[in-house]
Amino acid sequence: MISAVRSKPVARLARPLAALSCTSTSLFSSPAVHVARRQLTINAAAAAAVASHRLSTPYRSQVRYYADYVVKVPHMADSISEGTLKEWNKKVGDFVALDEEVVSIETDKVDVAVNSPKAGTIVALYAKADDTVSVGADLFKLELGDAPAGGAPPKEKSAKETPKKEEPKKEEPKKEEPKKEEPKKQEPQKTEPKKAEPKKETSSPATTTDTSAPVAFSREERTVKMNRMRQTISRRLKQSQDTAASLTTFNEVDMSNLMKLRTDYKDAVLKKHSVKLGFMSAFVKASCHALKDVPAVNARIEGDNIIYNDYVDVSVAVATPKGLVTPVIRNAESLSFIDVEKSIAKYGAKARDGQIAIEDLSGGTFTISNGGVFGSMMGTPIINIPQSAILGMHAIKERPIAINGKVEIRPMMYIALTYDHRIIDGREAVTFLVKLKEAIEDPVRLLLDV
Repeated sequence: MISAVRSKPVARLARPLAALSCTSTSLFSSPAVHVARRQLTINAAAAAAVASHRLSTPYRSQVRYYADYVVKVPHMADSISEGTLKEWNKKVGDFVALDEEVVSIETDKVDVAVNSPKAGTIVALYAKADDTVSVGADLFKLELGDAPAGGAPPKEKSAKETPKKEEPKKEEPKKEEPKKEEPKKQEPQKTEPKKAEPKKETSSPATTTDTSAPVAFSREERTVKMNRMRQTISRRLKQSQDTAASLTTFNEVDMSNLMKLRTDYKDAVLKKHSVKLGFMSAFVKASCHALKDVPAVNARIEGDNIIYNDYVDVSVAVATPKGLVTPVIRNAESLSFIDVEKSIAKYGAKARDGQIAIEDLSGGTFTISNGGVFGSMMGTPIINIPQSAILGMHAIKERPIAINGKVEIRPMMYIALTYDHRIIDGREAVTFLVKLKEAIEDPVRLLLDV
């Protein structure tokens, strides 16, 4: 309607021009006619331009354009080029807000959450659960825009209401069951009940034994696909055994003084620093103390070269439902007991919640594994390549020990060091364990650095 009204001035100016163009050129050969035609043409063009501008200007601000945005698989780490799509948290048609988690990808080390970089509605998913996706590949498409008007909640309510109406229908046939029992009562009233009873007694035990046997001794098998973390762990452990010349040496530690130190100061530490004082921090600091005297245990092999590290990044083994992870306490030689305990508590909580990052696992020059928390008395840990050694802690048990010619009961722990014999000799491995033993049995050595 608006376009018709505003185009009338253009039509009025165009009619004389059309009349002139239809007339024979011989009737309008004078210069004045040519001037008039030129003027009418200019006026008609100007009027058309003004009319089109007025028609388009008011509506430009009211037109809303929606753009599509394709989200790709993000960069996860330098050593990770692909992952397994674990599960979609959203489906096609769902609205996602800015920085909302849409999908999680399982990698060789951790699970990576992919958040939406923009707000919009999901219009396409380019992968399914358990698919392998590469870094940089298309993951899902968004139609950018604000959240739509809420229409889904009422559908959910109606879906929940329908099963409630079906419940009373299921109760009705239950009333018919006692009616069927009545004719059964008439059957035992026949004249031959005695002959039927022994037959039933002989058959009943046979049926009970047959039905109970498969329940008690099931032979079912289940096939579960290994997750990427477990596949990586198994591959690296086998690679470690095939690469390193592994050898394990043992020693035992009297934990009396360290346990007394913990008992005397654990409450004060918890009150001041809000962290529990455990044994792991003492073993980390004692390891750093011993590694200063035996640097080969803190080294690694690269090709034909030996790389000696002047710092100590301790990888602490933490058990998770998916497998064993080793977050790294960096520059542990420069940290205090309290700082080490805070780092262990932080990594332990992140590992249990599945929030540990890839950066937390990278690096490491020496590993400590505490199998004693599960009750292990003695074991031979496997080297975490490319490192050259790993320390194994075990359970604390009271045992009779000879002290100054007398037998005393002391809390003892076996410790084990598995090392790569290509770079570490037996003398160095034993020296490391002796230094560690001395520092644990007399923690004052760590304070005096002797």
